[in-house]
Amino acid sequence: MIVSFFVIAVVIALSIPSAIIFLPLAAITGNPRPLYNVVCFIVRVAFRAAGIRVRVEGLQNVPEGEACIFMANHVSNLDPPGLIPRIPGRTAAFTKREVFKLPLFGLALKLGEFIPVDRKGNAATAEASVGAAKRLLAKGIHITTFVEGARSKDGRMTPFKKGAFYLAKESGATCIPVSVFGTEMLMAKGSFAISPGTAHFVFHPPIYPRNYETREELMQAVRASIASGLPEWMRG
Repeated sequence: MIVSFFVIAVVIALSIPSAIIFLPLAAITGNPRPLYNVVCFIVRVAFRAAGIRVRVEGLQNVPEGEACIFMANHVSNLDPPGLIPRIPGRTAAFTKREVFKLPLFGLALKLGEFIPVDRKGNAATAEASVGAAKRLLAKGIHITTFVEGARSKDGRMTPFKKGAFYLAKESGATCIPVSVFGTEMLMAKGSFAISPGTAHFVFHPPIYPRNYETREELMQAVRASIASGLPEWMRG
């Protein structure tokens, strides 16, 4: 727990002056990139403060100059802050709506064009989220999604949600599967404690929705790709 409190102190110390400068700047100019960059910097510093090493493989598989949908498995609260700063360019992500209610952080997400989603939403709210994501892709901004919808309880892959695959088929955007492991040991589900160690993020070769007749076939291809980069016990 000492590590967790130290990391929080580091994040607060860096976030307050950054928020004073970059939140108004993003709101006034309509350009969230400086805010995005400083948040990614703070997250990287926080990981170092926690003693977490990040190992990234396969970045050469990410196409240049193309907005993609990054699809990852989900095993820890450390996954989004670990993965997002490693994605080339700028990405938005599907994020639980309640997170947008957090002071300052919620505003940063809104200005950064992150997409609110309801876990138990209806068809209309799901369509709205997919529509927002399609508009961002058209602007050249990546979308990141954790395709299980929620963290795995034991690290093993769980069934995928369908929303990201609706988005992929409707937009035609290239899908980049990402395998995430190691973080399940650094911050387990239901725990606030952070442990030092290594987080692994493996970017796999692109998968093109046009090559699959159905969303289900696309989903199976993405699942097989993510599983191929995971330790065998995590493949579900």
